[in-house]
Amino acid sequence: MTAPDAPLPEPERTGPRRAGDGGTLAFVESPVQLLNVLEWAHVRFRDDAAALTLVVLPPHDPMTRGQLRRMAQLARDEGHVVDWSEARGTTSAPLKTVLRLARPLRAARRIVIGDPFSRYVQLLLALSGEAADLTVVDDGTATMEFTAQLAGGAKRLTRWHRSGAGGPGALLFAPVSGRARRRLTPRRGRAVELFSAMPVEVPEGIDVVENAFAWTRERFGPPALIEGTDLVGTSLAETGVVDADRYVEAVRSLARAHGAVRYFAHRREGMEKLHRIAVECGVEIVRPDLPLELVARRGPVARTVLSFPSTVVHTLPLALADTGVRVAVCDVDRAWLTDAASPRAHGFLSGVTATARGAHRLRTSAP
Repeated sequence: MTAPDAPLPEPERTGPRRAGDGGTLAFVESPVQLLNVLEWAHVRFRDDAAALTLVVLPPHDPMTRGQLRRMAQLARDEGHVVDWSEARGTTSAPLKTVLRLARPLRAARRIVIGDPFSRYVQLLLALSGEAADLTVVDDGTATMEFTAQLAGGAKRLTRWHRSGAGGPGALLFAPVSGRARRRLTPRRGRAVELFSAMPVEVPEGIDVVENAFAWTRERFGPPALIEGTDLVGTSLAETGVVDADRYVEAVRSLARAHGAVRYFAHRREGMEKLHRIAVECGVEIVRPDLPLELVARRGPVARTVLSFPSTVVHTLPLALADTGVRVAVCDVDRAWLTDAASPRAHGFLSGVTATARGAHRLRTSAP
């Protein structure tokens, strides 16, 4: 199994200095969100990188933290101010973080977020100044569900793979969630912008700026190409959407049919499942140290990249637009879904596949 480089030390925390002067304040919780903030800043602040303060709210997951550390360094290299904030370390950490960010939140002229479904982000939005403009950057395929719910007038934002009302916690959090939902709705004197590479249903009044991955293509590559096929993993089994045994069987079938030699693991995939894939499917497991768009752009990458329905079937064709790499997507069969999967799951995944404009569509590789 190919592992990422040795862990880097935790970044030193620095206060969000620029935002206190009424600049732009961005909140990210994942490497993909941070990448897309860099893409947005490349379009917006090409000659003034210091106008952006990036607040990183890292989760506990070590793979995610490792990718975030490396992305944070890339952001510093671009001249941005980065504030690494341990918002989840202890029981008192969330309160301390919110209190520390309250003043910059009220002073910021623009707030950039990557995950409108995050309760942490919703809390920060609820505390932000009413006049601040808002930008939402892609958090993968979740952006498609977010815009659809916003356009449909949903009172509560719910992730596509979740079922039920969310329990007592969701009820207690409802007032905060409702205020954040209102902040995401444009009104006179306050603009809401969406920066996206995804096919989205655009709610009325929201400005859309296309993410063409210009920063990624200018900063890296083009990559060296190798023969064969690279498979891209997903965390559908970890989120309870797809049965793990069915998933491993599908990977084995695809690896044999397409001559795959490498499997790029999603950062949330479990070690036990990855070990099974390595042994039973005969592929090398690669755990990327950066988002796949950057890893593929730096190369080497196979001439064909094959994925299940996920964000990369929309983003990789853009990041690799000038390389000749073929991106293909394989449907998820309804029979693979678990009993706990949301009723919306199959329709959502089918929509991700059907709208992948730059990817070739394969028939389901049924186990």
